[in-house]
Amino acid sequence: MVISSVVTFYPLNSIYRGASHCEQLSTEVVILRCPMQKLSVQELLFQYEAGKRDFSNTDLSQAYLFEANLSQANFANSNLSNIHIPYADLSETSFQNSNLNKAELSNSQLYQANFSNSNLSQANLSRANLRFADLSNTNLVGADLQAADLAYANLRGADLSYANLTNAKLDHANLTDTQLIGANLFRTQNAELAQAIVDATTTLPDGHRPADDAAN
Repeated sequence: MVISSVVTFYPLNSIYRGASHCEQLSTEVVILRCPMQKLSVQELLFQYEAGKRDFSNTDLSQAYLFEANLSQANFANSNLSNIHIPYADLSETSFQNSNLNKAELSNSQLYQANFSNSNLSQANLSRANLRFADLSNTNLVGADLQAADLAYANLRGADLSYANLTNAKLDHANLTDTQLIGANLFRTQNAELAQAIVDATTTLPDGHRPADDAAN
C-alpha cells in the first residue's frame, strides 16, 4: 500500500540506487518523487530471506523486529520512527536520510552502518556496536548512547545535544563540528574533543561540568 511519498534531491553527477520506481521531476538536477510503501514485518522478513536487500522508501514505523537479521539491507529515505529492533544484526545496513526518531536499537550490531543525514533523535542506541558507522550530519539530540561502541565512527557535523554517552567508546571517532551541547560524556573513552562543539552544560569525560563552576 502506498501511503506517502519522499522527494529526494541528488546532484547531477551522483549515483543513486533503488530509484527505478521513482518519478524524476527535473532534468537539471536529479529530483525524485518516490512512493513510500507500508510493509509488514512478515513481508519484510520473507522478502529479505528471499534475497531482496533494497527496502528504500519503506514505512516500518512502530515495527517489532527483536533480534532480526537485516545486515547489508538498504532502508534509505524510510520511516522507521518508533521501530523496535534491539539485539539485531544491522551491520553494513543503510539508513541514510531516514527517520528513526525514538527507535529502539539497543544492543544491536551496527558495524559500518550508514545513518548519514538521518533522524535518530531520542533513539536508544545503548550498548550498540557502531564501530566505523557513518553518523555524519545525523540528528542524535537526546539519544541514549550509554556504553555504545563508537570507535572509528564518523560523527562529523552530527548533533548530539543532550545525548547520554556515559561509558561510550570514542576511540578515533571523528567529532569534527559535532554538537555536544548539554551532552553527558562522563567516563567516555578516548574522546577527542578539540574540534567538537561543547559548552558550559556539557558533562566532560572526567565528570566536570563547567556550568557547575559558574554556579559556585
